[in-house]
Amino acid sequence: MAPRPHLEVGYVGKAHGLSGEVGVRTFDPSSEALFEVDRVVVRLKDGSERELSIDSTRTTPKEILVCFEGVEDRSGAEKLVGGTVLVFREDLEPPAEGEFFQGDLVGLLAVDEAGAELGRVEEIWESGPVPNLVIRGEGKPELLVPFADEFVPQVDMAAGRIIVRPPELTE
Repeated sequence: MAPRPHLEVGYVGKAHGLSGEVGVRTFDPSSEALFEVDRVVVRLKDGSERELSIDSTRTTPKEILVCFEGVEDRSGAEKLVGGTVLVFREDLEPPAEGEFFQGDLVGLLAVDEAGAELGRVEEIWESGPVPNLVIRGEGKPELLVPFADEFVPQVDMAAGRIIVRPPELTE
């Protein structure tokens, strides 16, 4: 499974002020990705994409406020609201050995240790000390699995799958 050229890092939550600034909510609250890059792609709600250069970023307790080149008023900012923010993989430092970009985990097939399919990683929730993988499969119960070695002993990016020990099976 070849890596995608972009990584989803968050979404545009709202227009902020009158000068075109937008509030971006990152999927990983500790993410520094928007401070490391000069450009992003915003996938709008209609599916179209806009590549935008970042003029400036600043933080608030809940979001990152971003000014994009060419977005100069509230009307322009409002057109981006609800859009998914993606960064170019090539603009980021690669993860260390044994580490992964969270966005790369979405879409992986989850199997148990016997190889039985559990579903696919559809979302990642940040609700505690470690991210939680949301795994959904047709006709199977939704699983919420902490992304920790105890519950996810193997990630095989080349094969596009992870091995999972669901929490109810590890107790």
